[in-house]
Amino acid sequence: MTGFADRVALVTGASSGIGLATAELLAAAGARVMGVGRSEERLADLAARTGAATIARSLDTSEACDDVVAETRHRLGPIDILVCSAGRGGHHDDPIWEQSLEGWRATMAVNLDAPFVLTKAAAADMRNGGWGRIVYVSSTAGEVGAPALGPYCASKHGVIGLARSVAHDIGTFGATCNAVLPGWVRTPIADADVEREAAARGLAPDAVWAEHDASSPRGRSLDAVEVARVIAWLVSDEAAGVNGEALTVALGGVW
Repeated sequence: MTGFADRVALVTGASSGIGLATAELLAAAGARVMGVGRSEERLADLAARTGAATIARSLDTSEACDDVVAETRHRLGPIDILVCSAGRGGHHDDPIWEQSLEGWRATMAVNLDAPFVLTKAAAADMRNGGWGRIVYVSSTAGEVGAPALGPYCASKHGVIGLARSVAHDIGTFGATCNAVLPGWVRTPIADADVEREAAARGLAPDAVWAEHDASSPRGRSLDAVEVARVIAWLVSDEAAGVNGEALTVALGGVW
């Protein structure tokens, strides 16, 4: 893939899972990566292995998002690529009659507000530079619903709508905005979701993972790097014609 040399890429959720795999791929391809996550230890490892710049920060406020953008511009320059992979998992959610407003707002802050605030800032850089790529990590839960996942499903539906609107705005100057919708991926967030389901059903987590694996035609769940490769393609020059799309990456599974 081409188009990464000296491009500044801001990747959130970069201390684990899909965000980490994406930061690694983009850095290896020549991008100047700013990885943002909550684990200082894992970010330090990312920096040591790839040369990426890192910021340990939770993106649960607009002020935190603004600080990350300012630090990225200061250390690396204007933002060319934005990948929003940071997320609050569905294991925090409850049935709607028990769901707290505080929990709802906490999920929206990370899963939907942060992509909006970061996009608003990054789009200005992309407009000035006449090139840009934005990818949001949604979920198969962005197109279907599930019990006791109101905040998570709503937020993941929301970023798809945001991507489709932003695509029109930034497409006027040659930039693109898309969403990827992973199915079951072996990540820390997914592990937490599985542990909650296993406890509720009186099963071992491995048994629940086996069910998820069996639901895919491939008989397994995704690895984070498989999603990261799709993201890396979407932010490359080769994907210039793809804009406003929601791409499912689920090995043929539906959830």
